[in-house]
Amino acid sequence: MQNNTFSTLFVGQNIIKLKEVDSTNNFLKDLASKSAPLAEGTVIMADHQFAGRGQQASVWKTEPGMNISMSILLKPSFLALAKHFYLNMAISLGICEALSLIANQPLSIKWPNDIYYNSQKLGGILIENTLTGNKIKSAIIGIGLNVNQKEFDAELSSKATSLYQILHKHVSLEAVMDKIFVYIEKYYLNLRSEKYDFLSDAFLKHLYKFNTPSLYRSNGQVFEGTITGVEEGGQLRVSIDGRTESFNLKEIEFLHTQ
Repeated sequence: MQNNTFSTLFVGQNIIKLKEVDSTNNFLKDLASKSAPLAEGTVIMADHQFAGRGQQASVWKTEPGMNISMSILLKPSFLALAKHFYLNMAISLGICEALSLIANQPLSIKWPNDIYYNSQKLGGILIENTLTGNKIKSAIIGIGLNVNQKEFDAELSSKATSLYQILHKHVSLEAVMDKIFVYIEKYYLNLRSEKYDFLSDAFLKHLYKFNTPSLYRSNGQVFEGTITGVEEGGQLRVSIDGRTESFNLKEIEFLHTQ
């Protein structure tokens, strides 16, 4: 573990850098369970993550040394389990705002927590909570971001992008991390101050396809719907033919129309 000079109070002040690991989330979970208590804000970063995971056990693929694969330990014991999605909001907003500044382009959050540039994925987040009763004892925030990757596999080329493809130049990974740590900490401190309405309003302002009629698929059926909000538990609210339905993760699929 080494100390760093990131412009933060605690996020990223202790960081462990690895050449290769199966999953930074797994490594951090193991470390937290076996060692003395780790400081909140501890970061695990890997040059290459060969079994990185996305939501619902999907696989996160990244080119070694070109992108950011890292996990952050947070301890939101102040947060009731029923309000867990506000943590998701805070992390997503921090990353989205930081990357928007770096890219000099407006980015969006595709529900629940992918970072999008137009209709292409720039990064993803996986949050794994450890619970004590009805409180969140700790949270491991897995973050995968496409930074300096120039090209993607054929099946991903229309769905994924990177900061390099947006800016047409390489970007310092440490500069990106510094900006992300600053803005994650900013929104996390707002969460700690129970500014739930502020987080909800900001999340909706950045939400991909919010208030925009679009095509979706659920239970094999394709339909046009309009995202109207997100419930406190994290379910996506969609207006369909004048009625509002709520969807959990993996119950609705966004269909690309371009």
